[in-house]
Amino acid sequence: MMTQNFRFLVGGLSIALLGFGQVSAQAQTWPGQTIKIVVPFTPGTGMDTIARTVSPKLSERLGQPVIVQNTPGASGNIGADNVAKATPDGYTLLMGANTMLMASQLYKNVPFDPVNDFSSVSMAAFGTLMLVANPKTGIKSLQEFIAMAKAKPGDVTFGSPGIGTPHHMAMELLKSKTQLSMLHVPYKGTAGYVADLLGGELMVGFLPIHVAQGFVSSGKLVPLAVGGPTRNAVAPNVATFQELGVKEVNVDMWYAFFAPNRTPVSVINRLNTEIAAIMKLPDVRSVLAKAGLDAESSTTAELTTTVKQDYARWGAVIKRNAITAD
Repeated sequence: MMTQNFRFLVGGLSIALLGFGQVSAQAQTWPGQTIKIVVPFTPGTGMDTIARTVSPKLSERLGQPVIVQNTPGASGNIGADNVAKATPDGYTLLMGANTMLMASQLYKNVPFDPVNDFSSVSMAAFGTLMLVANPKTGIKSLQEFIAMAKAKPGDVTFGSPGIGTPHHMAMELLKSKTQLSMLHVPYKGTAGYVADLLGGELMVGFLPIHVAQGFVSSGKLVPLAVGGPTRNAVAPNVATFQELGVKEVNVDMWYAFFAPNRTPVSVINRLNTEIAAIMKLPDVRSVLAKAGLDAESSTTAELTTTVKQDYARWGAVIKRNAITAD
């Protein structure tokens, strides 16, 4: 005779196997319904632009509607958590970015694990940041900026659209690599930050390269360095940190597609194949380029490696500088 505990064990196992069987059956017929891409930020952001550019192309290739749902809040943590807890059947995807690796470590009690709760699908695009200075500072090069910051610890001001934003974290990484002490002025959004950087209330700061280059061309800002591993076509005359002798300051923003963990491999592979093809389309690359984004794709393994490395890298910066968004 079965003991009560054994009956519970068998019953639980049966339920688990039933659930697995249902997901497996769905994977064999996937896609059979509408696919949702969750964007954890408001419309008009880089993530939103990518999702809305890719979604109609993905719909054509899969033969099913692909919709975009904006679920902003807590620097992207709310939308990401919704996807992490969604059924892993391939019908709910996350338009994520490296910001979720930062935000998940900036807030306390985040209910998901950005490394283990998602299945990597594919990289989608990169966005480069440029370090700039206001002309009123007299700073004309990266070396002059570093020299000034070291000569006057805490006196040089830099801003960002908010604590934990890529602009902020990029400067924290630069500070760590160059042993600088500066005053951070966080804003509640991009508009005030950019206005004060242009007005001279702030001395230096990071901006997306396509935004920065417009102000550089008009003489309103001075370019110091670009944050990617190579020079960018938008500003080919601006050197990288690496070229200028400051190593390990790659602060490119990346954007990628994810699915809930345990999504069937066959579904992940199909999505990876289709997204890779979409990111190569000239019209897609053109739309993203106008938004300052370089279309890209990757294997699932490459994206997983990037996630693990960046989670550790940004986590170290956050802990070292005791940064919190709470």
